Amino acid sequence: MSIGKRRSLATVAAGVALLGAGGAVAVTAATVGTAAAAANNCGYLFDDFNYSSSSDPTLTSHGWVPRTYAGGPGVPGATWSANSITFPTNGGQKVLQLQASTDGTGGGTNQAELYSSQKRYFEGTYASRVRFTDTPVSGNDGDHINETFFTISPLNGNMDPTYSELDISEYLPNGGWGEQGPINYQTTWYTYQAEPWVADNVHSEQRRSFDGWHDLVVTVANGHVIYYIDGVQMGDHSGKFYPRQTMTINWNLWFIDTAAHTGGMSTYIQQVDWVLFAKNQVLTPAQVTSQAGAYRSAGNAFTDTVDSAGPCVTPTGSATPTTSASPSKSPSASPSVSTPPATSCNAAPEWSIGAVYNTGQTVKHEKSKYGDPNGPASGQGKHLWRAKWWTQGSEPGWTANWEDLGHC
Repeated sequence: MSIGKRRSLATVAAGVALLGAGGAVAVTAATVGTAAAAANNCGYLFDDFNYSSSSDPTLTSHGWVPRTYAGGPGVPGATWSANSITFPTNGGQKVLQLQASTDGTGGGTNQAELYSSQKRYFEGTYASRVRFTDTPVSGNDGDHINETFFTISPLNGNMDPTYSELDISEYLPNGGWGEQGPINYQTTWYTYQAEPWVADNVHSEQRRSFDGWHDLVVTVANGHVIYYIDGVQMGDHSGKFYPRQTMTINWNLWFIDTAAHTGGMSTYIQQVDWVLFAKNQVLTPAQVTSQAGAYRSAGNAFTDTVDSAGPCVTPTGSATPTTSASPSKSPSASPSVSTPPATSCNAAPEWSIGAVYNTGQTVKHEKSKYGDPNGPASGQGKHLWRAKWWTQGSEPGWTANWEDLGHC
């Protein structure tokens, strides 16, 4: 992402409550494999990046923004240019290509980022097929380049307890942050502050080359963030690091610093074949690959039913989904209309963003409209909520940390 260091101040310690395999499920598993599966009531985003250029109006209408604003991460004074986003053909398919270059100076450094315009992605499965590169396409090698796929929410002040970020992969072929390359990170963030630097996160790492194409998958469900590369689990992060609000989807290519640069201009690329998000569903990596292939086989270059689809509730009496690890129920973000009415709202305190809650504690709260507790209310009125496990900064109604006990 965005920040600049991967040094964690926190690990998944024994004192952080974890959800066992038999715990309550906020996300249903889906059986996929045909494009028709996207017509169910769960909600999908799929894009294979069949665009002409960064100025293609269809790119914008599909919710993608090439970054042009200045600032971090990366080299101070660097430029973020829409011209660094292109869509060449690779292997017979259009791909998203990010290009970054540097001559060793801030003014001579150009970086690239593409991100979703809406902060609306939360629990479910995120996946993207990404080509990492170990060497530049021109110029001297050795720069501390960062090749990424991540999700993120805004930081509303230092140590914001609602901040959410999943660095699904940050690949450093030549190292950086004091590390030797190649190294790849998956980092799940609780929060941070920039000055002085304080980071509260947990990460997994792989110390080997990832040059070439890779299927990157992360599932966000049941209090666990589970990362996969090419079908192999790389990390399982949980406890307070579980995301607490909706996020955007992003890729960027940037220089950590110019300390290792030599010679004139060096240019690097990163490519993205497709992206898929399955709302409120836990898909296996094999199912992700099958679903992406099904969209392409059906000639479906883009689909987006994330907002228009239903809550993805397994119908009563239906067969258990083939990949489900435990019983299915409605996601907490979309409470079932059959939720029994609350009986103890008067005794429950108001939810507080900075308070720590343990398993079984109750609060009353009206969920926000967009997953931002500082933003407008949903208009649904106050509900009674019960903590499923240890939680802090996770808003009731937007995370799996809370069980909805009904309207007050």
